[in-house]
Amino acid sequence: MKLAQVIVDVPSMQTDQPFSYLIPPHLAVEIGMRVEVGFGPRHVQGFVVGFDSAPAQLPNNLKPIIRVLDLAPVLNQELLALADYMKETTFAFKVTCLQTMLPSVMKADYQKRLYLVADDPVVRTNYFGEADSLSWEEAEAQGWLKELAVLRDQGIVELRYEVHTKNKIKTERYIKRLFKPEKVQELKAGLRKNSYKQEQLLDDLAKLADEELVAVKQLKADYSTANLNQAEKKGWLTFVAVETYRDPYAERTIQQTSALKLNAEQKKAYEEISRASAEKNHRVFLLEGVTGSGKTEVYLQVIQDTLANGQTAMMLVPEISLTPQMATRFKARFGSEVAVLHSGLSQGEKYDEWRKLERGEAHVVVGARSAIFAPLKNLGAIIIDEEHETSYKQEESPRYHARDLAIWRGKYHHCPVVLGSATPSLESRARGQKGVYQLLKLTRRANTQAKLPTVEIVDMREEMQRRLNSSFSENLEEKLRDRLIKGEQSVLLLNRRGYSSFVMCRDCGFVLPCPNCDISLTLHMDTKTMRCHYCGHEEGIPHRCPNCGKDKIRYFGTGTEKVQEELAQLIPEARVLRMDVDTTRRKGAHEKILTAFGERKADILLGTQMIAKGLDFPNVTLVGVLNADTALNLPDFRASERTFQLLTQVSGRAGRGDKAGEVVIQTFNPEHYTIKLAQHHDYERFFKQEMQIRHQTDYPPYYYTVKVTVSHQEEMRAAQKAFQLAKQLQQQLSSQSILLGPTPGAILRIKNRYYYQLIIKYKNEPKLQATLTDILQVSQKDQRQGLLIAIDNEPMYFI
Repeated sequence: MKLAQVIVDVPSMQTDQPFSYLIPPHLAVEIGMRVEVGFGPRHVQGFVVGFDSAPAQLPNNLKPIIRVLDLAPVLNQELLALADYMKETTFAFKVTCLQTMLPSVMKADYQKRLYLVADDPVVRTNYFGEADSLSWEEAEAQGWLKELAVLRDQGIVELRYEVHTKNKIKTERYIKRLFKPEKVQELKAGLRKNSYKQEQLLDDLAKLADEELVAVKQLKADYSTANLNQAEKKGWLTFVAVETYRDPYAERTIQQTSALKLNAEQKKAYEEISRASAEKNHRVFLLEGVTGSGKTEVYLQVIQDTLANGQTAMMLVPEISLTPQMATRFKARFGSEVAVLHSGLSQGEKYDEWRKLERGEAHVVVGARSAIFAPLKNLGAIIIDEEHETSYKQEESPRYHARDLAIWRGKYHHCPVVLGSATPSLESRARGQKGVYQLLKLTRRANTQAKLPTVEIVDMREEMQRRLNSSFSENLEEKLRDRLIKGEQSVLLLNRRGYSSFVMCRDCGFVLPCPNCDISLTLHMDTKTMRCHYCGHEEGIPHRCPNCGKDKIRYFGTGTEKVQEELAQLIPEARVLRMDVDTTRRKGAHEKILTAFGERKADILLGTQMIAKGLDFPNVTLVGVLNADTALNLPDFRASERTFQLLTQVSGRAGRGDKAGEVVIQTFNPEHYTIKLAQHHDYERFFKQEMQIRHQTDYPPYYYTVKVTVSHQEEMRAAQKAFQLAKQLQQQLSSQSILLGPTPGAILRIKNRYYYQLIIKYKNEPKLQATLTDILQVSQKDQRQGLLIAIDNEPMYFI
């Protein structure tokens, strides 16, 4: 007899290990399957991670597996091993890592049910009727909970927590013929006169080949449900449920494309990567190519080779807004070989795309961060486009970086990993410099007619003296009007959504705050509300100051919504599309906006950073950055790097076709090295200058970093715990490590919790893993008192 080793869905340090369960003879259990097991008084979902031989004398407390939740394993040996790696590097529970790998629709949903365990006819009649169990919700709705609680104490009723699995598979009804075609006349002879519909149905069914199925919806045009049900009763046909996929691209016609001719630089990069793939040689390539240099065509041709070699491939993009364009380009080249995974799909669509990959029906995945877990076998290439993007790092547990997991999977499959960007992260570029990654460069645009755009810097300090309240300099306004006359398009970037940053009383200076967070509320004119971008709190726009009662409420700061209104007054003839979190909430909204812009149904695309990268519209000849300083002066050591990347990326949207492109960057810091180097598209000089600053200040890539965050509903408790942890870290870590803090979070209170943080900087710290694991272990007891401790390895943000 075998025992199954099961990781249970109870995320805590004490339960972060496999538990042994008996395998009943009637259950077929395999490693990687999900199962329902008893754990204490509850039923929970678990993952089978291994088997053990049962001892001769079985322990009395050994429980059996209750049921198997999958027909086949949902996690293979590779993904189970990857979960172990994630657990160590992200300081997360293994069950959390395993659940992260699966579509959200496969996560367990727990329900409370009351069972009649002692046969009591009165109780049965009053509460249960013919059933043996009753849902908690139903009992609550009927007002029976108090009486049932008494019965539970008497041992008549038992409360159980059970695993509820959703029906994830979509089926469609089909019809199968049950008679021989030669019997049609005989069947017709048995019909009453004038049964035209039934005769017609018999003729149509007779035309079907043996075992052929026809969709019910196909017959619905000619026959009613009653006609078909009657035919079933007569034994002419049977209804069959057939599993179908929800295809997010079913309604679209995508024109097939073929490989383009590569220039010398592209060809060299393609050959290097393809050779590594064919030789099953794991190497990490950093493909540094200017905007418009044809990186995507290199990716497509590398993947074409991997498919020809019978291998699979993975293509990650950072933003959901990039996925529609990238997915379309891949579908156009590889058709049904491509499955798409990103958060813009419905749960059912995601599940079906995942199953195509899991069943080997699709061999290429295109998707955002979580697509790194796609169940592909025999990987031949893993590509991460815009590798510098912070959205590849997950901000909640498990706090993994897709780039690290891509490299782990690349080693596992002995395949190359390609990191592509016009502005690589300093960490990746430093590794390219040292030879840890192989650096490949594309220094010119793939379209020989397309040159990098010219960039003008506008000093907004001077402009503000002339045009007090305008978001647009004279220069930018003039160029926007010029593009309208020429029938060309423009892109405008403002990295702040909403109508206004805050509202303030001009009489007493009161700024309307969020009641749950230490941040002001942002005005959203389209919904006529004040909204918190951290906790989601929403309230009406005040017309009088809540503090002094005066009506001197004014709007300050500018968001995309306000700029759209300003554009309508400034250039009323311009057709403007706005693209930010507020306009892209609905499913398919990203694609709808981008398609409309691509079809030239708008003259100006205005948006936040989601429009800054990946978009390829040949008719865009002007890019305007309304405020280049939004992130430049934030108290984060990556502020300059992020600003340079954003400006370079958005500048790259201009002049990608045959027409020359121009960029106007409006800034209050025209002398800042980041702005000046972005003006000249000079990544190399920026890299050298920024590396010098990082070296002087002991920051990545010269040091590794860990952020420890403590939060509690009382500020004093959070601060006390943070100082206690700082003392522990100072005692246990070597003098080589640098400890910053503890300090209050940049926004001290979010969702009514107070945040304090510590930063550990180190080059080599052998005691770090053990010390942090010990902190997590102890933090389990603190949780009962409301203290939460989070550990973020290599954080993207320090504020």
